[in-house]
Amino acid sequence: MKRFYKTVTAEKADDGWRVLLDGRPIKTAGGRPQVVPTQALAEAMAAEWAAQGEEIDPALFHLRDLADFAIDAVVPNRDQVIGDVLPYAETDTLCYRADPDEPLYARQEEVWEPLVAGFEERLDVRFTRVSGIVHRPQPEATLARLREELETHDAFALAALRMLASLAASLTIALEAIRPGADAEALWKAAELEADWQAELWGEDWEAAERRAARFEAFTLAIRMAALSRTESTGAA
Repeated sequence: MKRFYKTVTAEKADDGWRVLLDGRPIKTAGGRPQVVPTQALAEAMAAEWAAQGEEIDPALFHLRDLADFAIDAVVPNRDQVIGDVLPYAETDTLCYRADPDEPLYARQEEVWEPLVAGFEERLDVRFTRVSGIVHRPQPEATLARLREELETHDAFALAALRMLASLAASLTIALEAIRPGADAEALWKAAELEADWQAELWGEDWEAAERRAARFEAFTLAIRMAALSRTESTGAA
């Protein structure tokens, strides 16, 4: 598609901010008004439109696509999305460790245990650690508390959390990642600890490296989305 607009602006709307092309507001892919909670997010989305050349490349609308998902899919289905995200606590990769006599276990304890313990203290929950891959249920009180935590987040944070939890296979990492000042690289290294371990042992081909790079890019995008959409009322995530 050829570029059909000249000017891109961000403007205050009644209930948020929106992007305008030649003075006309944009709608989401689902046909809803594309209104986002902060000026920062609207301006970042406007920059995506402004950066397009003579031919529009839809693949470059990273923030727009995630914002559209928040508006079109999360807003009308909050309970369902929370229900999709919560199981990542049940199978949180940080809780599934190697056997204590295996070399990998020491690496997991060094990297994962401080993350899990700090998360437990912050949210007043307790996770069950498991040696091996056989599933063991997490305490009901922990799952109930984590549901409460998810319910405090708006649609844009939930959209980011859904992506983060899926990429990291961990609700712990996802919720830590959307906190102000989160260390995206350290959290990603924690998520990829076992893959890195295998790469150290057996090497990694270029296709796997490319896939990992693309996943890290998506991970940082979701963190950026959460940060840009954060308002004073949601800043305590």
